[in-house]
Amino acid sequence: MVSTINDNPFSLEAMYQPYDFFARLRDWEPVHYNEEYEVWMVTDWEHLVWVTRHPEVFSSSVFARDVRPPNPPIDEDDMEIYNYIRQWQTSRFIQHDQKRYNPEVSGPDHVDMRRVMHGYFTPKSMEMWRPLVQASITELLDVVEEKGRMDVMADLATPLPLLVIARMLGIPDSDRPIMRRLAKDLRHLNRTGPDRMGPLSESVQNLQDYLGPLVAERVANPKDDLISVVAEGERKGIFNRDMVVNNVMLLLSAGHETTINLICNGTLAFTQHPDQWANLKSDPEGKTVRATEECLRYDSPVKSIQRIAMDDMELNGQEIKKNDRVRWFISGANRDPKVFDRADDFDIERYPNMHVAFGSGVHHCLGATLARLEGQEIFRNLANRFDSLELEVPVEQLEYDQLIGLRALESLPVTVTSAR
Repeated sequence: MVSTINDNPFSLEAMYQPYDFFARLRDWEPVHYNEEYEVWMVTDWEHLVWVTRHPEVFSSSVFARDVRPPNPPIDEDDMEIYNYIRQWQTSRFIQHDQKRYNPEVSGPDHVDMRRVMHGYFTPKSMEMWRPLVQASITELLDVVEEKGRMDVMADLATPLPLLVIARMLGIPDSDRPIMRRLAKDLRHLNRTGPDRMGPLSESVQNLQDYLGPLVAERVANPKDDLISVVAEGERKGIFNRDMVVNNVMLLLSAGHETTINLICNGTLAFTQHPDQWANLKSDPEGKTVRATEECLRYDSPVKSIQRIAMDDMELNGQEIKKNDRVRWFISGANRDPKVFDRADDFDIERYPNMHVAFGSGVHHCLGATLARLEGQEIFRNLANRFDSLELEVPVEQLEYDQLIGLRALESLPVTVTSAR
């Protein structure tokens, strides 16, 4: 079908009004082929869940399997760099179906690889971090209360998850600013510019150079931290050294990047829905869990994930061919009116809430429990501490980083009124 509406996922509309953009695309053709970027776009809940739960059909080993030139295109001179990025991506286990050291083969060893991490990220294990999260939030909000305002991004959403993931990994507190800068540079993977491979490869190399010595030390002398947990995979023969380093890199980035977006996007939603803010304040202890789930649904931290088709198949009447690129869009699925009553309403009482902010199936986000914990504590403490949250600028003036994969504000200035 020839496109008759804007289907460009890199357009300004898709970045700034994603829910209008994906609603039109979802209602028109929920499994749609974008000619410009040569990618299938899945925007409804039913088919997104089907894709996520069939990794044998839609593989996450995109870079390992995709032999076509990158799209959006890159500078011809950067193809060597692109091949380096492909090699880096194929040594990351959490989002790949792969055999040991062979990302081309799907199989049960993907479970072995996740098992290295699974024990660390159980709900019971994550609860051990709640006191640190609570103490850190108290310290951060003491400063905010004194000033009467904050940039949610700089003063709350970034410092908290960055502190927690650094402590988990065993990275020195003094290195947190460096760690954030290096991890943020990985966003070039989600950009469109033809010159994006250069800064992306530089950021990958810088992180590998930073993390390599830490990994080597943990392999030789394990400690009680997450780097040592991943390094145990090398000692057991499940990972090689590159895989350990690159997966620590993944944990570092994913361990705080999406939580930053959850906190900012959720806080923005409350500033735009004072009735829901009042509802949360009426019983912060009782309503925070569902409120956090609604923040995850209403304005999800992650917008989209890419896969590659393993074989010819039909989806919603569309013929998807082997090696076709497929990208599912959480922004469309989490507002699907076939699944969510009043899908465009922000309702912190919503239950059940079958959102797919963390994906679904075997590749469900390992860090979901941690993100929920941090989000719950942030929103509960904000509700207990402040009577009001008011955006300091018109919402139309807020800026988003123009990424296909993340829903990421650049800043969020708010004025607060203390409840004490």
